[in-house]
Amino acid sequence: MQNTQTPVQKGEKKTQILRYFLLYISYSNPFLPPPLIQEIQRTTMALTPLLHSKLFQVVLLVSVFIFSSGLYASDDSHLSLDYYASTCPTVFDIIRKEMECEVLSDPRNAALVVRLHFHDCFVQGCDGSVLLDDTISLRGEKKSSPNINSLKGFGIIDKIKNKVESECPEIVSCADILTIAARDAVILVGGPYWDVPVGRKDSKTASYELASANIPTADEGLVSIISKFLYQGLSVTDMVALSGAHTIGMARCANFRARIYGDFETASDRSPMSETYLSNLKSICPAAGGGDNNVSAMDNITPNLFDNSYYQILLKGEGLLNSDQELYSSILGIQTKQLVVKYAHDPIGFFQQFSDSMVKLGNITNSDSFANGEVRKNCRFVNT
Repeated sequence: MQNTQTPVQKGEKKTQILRYFLLYISYSNPFLPPPLIQEIQRTTMALTPLLHSKLFQVVLLVSVFIFSSGLYASDDSHLSLDYYASTCPTVFDIIRKEMECEVLSDPRNAALVVRLHFHDCFVQGCDGSVLLDDTISLRGEKKSSPNINSLKGFGIIDKIKNKVESECPEIVSCADILTIAARDAVILVGGPYWDVPVGRKDSKTASYELASANIPTADEGLVSIISKFLYQGLSVTDMVALSGAHTIGMARCANFRARIYGDFETASDRSPMSETYLSNLKSICPAAGGGDNNVSAMDNITPNLFDNSYYQILLKGEGLLNSDQELYSSILGIQTKQLVVKYAHDPIGFFQQFSDSMVKLGNITNSDSFANGEVRKNCRFVNT
């Protein structure tokens, strides 16, 4: 297909991308004071002539990947592996047994719980805020744009909480239950094990605004996705490894329509199998006229097995979501492309990094919840 962009349009797009890089560097550095961040944001508007410099572009890209190695660690000093050793020693067994029942009844439940955990930790840290229902005095996160049609599995956490409360009343937080359940969900569909530090408190607040702003969406470009992970203290390596969770779970037509009617065919290898796959996707997700809630597996090879086939799909250009395929196909994805190739050929390496990155994700904590948080009796409501 002929590129219809004019040189001016191409230049404007490049300028915009590089401005974003500057902004994301400032946002991702916790050591920059707010006045300096504001100054960086103001000065980016005056840098347009410089942004077209080849040397400047190279320096800027190098800077981004230096920052992407992880600027700050989460404060996990409140967490420990034996936090419930004396107060609720059976908590891990209770959660595992409940998750076994849920995954046995429907393997897709594993992905629902993992997604819940991810969406929780990206807003105020892993504090159970995503589980809160709306009330007269509290606007929850469930109806934010990234969550309203995406998150399910709340009933699973409710069931686990009821079991835990009957055994250890008012001891185990909903935030810890969700974090442990996410680990068990991965194991139950063939994924790796990792130790889960515990001791989180449940927040008394939620943030609809942060849920709308912080959580990556299906149609985002690579630069934007990287910035959101950096903001949480997660590196590019963490981002690519955690994206591998899409080896299980489903996506709605509304989230992959633009992809399959856009660059899917040009990015794929156009083999007969690829053409058949695309045809099937289009039958599930019409270009117009509804079908938004129709779903397809993000990993069409082994949809109910946690493995590295997600990355192999990206190598073929057949990632279902734009945000996934960007990891391999984006011209800015120098580091992400290398990682996709690595994990596609090294399942053990993927499992090891996924385990490490999930611990890092779970250790994103909310300092306010430790000072003012609680252990909710009902995960949906703040204690009265």
